[in-house]
Amino acid sequence: MQVAVLSDIHDNIWNLETALKQVAGEGAERMLFLGDFCAPFTLAQIGDGFSGRIDCVFGNNDGDPFLITRVAGNYRQVHLHGPIAELEIDGKQAAMQHYPEIARRLAESSAYEAVFSGHDHKQYQQQIGKTLWANPGEVMGRFGSPSFGMWDTVSGRFRHVPIG
Repeated sequence: MQVAVLSDIHDNIWNLETALKQVAGEGAERMLFLGDFCAPFTLAQIGDGFSGRIDCVFGNNDGDPFLITRVAGNYRQVHLHGPIAELEIDGKQAAMQHYPEIARRLAESSAYEAVFSGHDHKQYQQQIGKTLWANPGEVMGRFGSPSFGMWDTVSGRFRHVPIG
């Protein structure tokens, strides 16, 4: 299964629009969002633009979690989780967390095939024992080139995809 991994949109709806088109072109069946929508309308744009299952955790810049939760209720495919999401995807154990310091510890636990985090707006991936730990970079594009990630659950490979 192809899984799109996005983080740190910070209301850049223009980059998000481009990213959603690219995600569709990549054949993604599922999406993981690692936090920092910022405004609820950003989640609505994701819900309108991607029909597959969308798993989300909150970041530190999600300004109105109550309204974000209400917006999520308008989309059957959107699933909001607590600060840590533990998921089974295509038979693989995965975890998501906004903060890399916490996500690294999750990866070090060896309980997952993959762990994803955002927050620092940096693109990276590391293999920690049997666990892939990756950050897709930022959709926002303020601190670096905007990007998202694609995780292939069959091969276990993760790659960064430039937006635009």
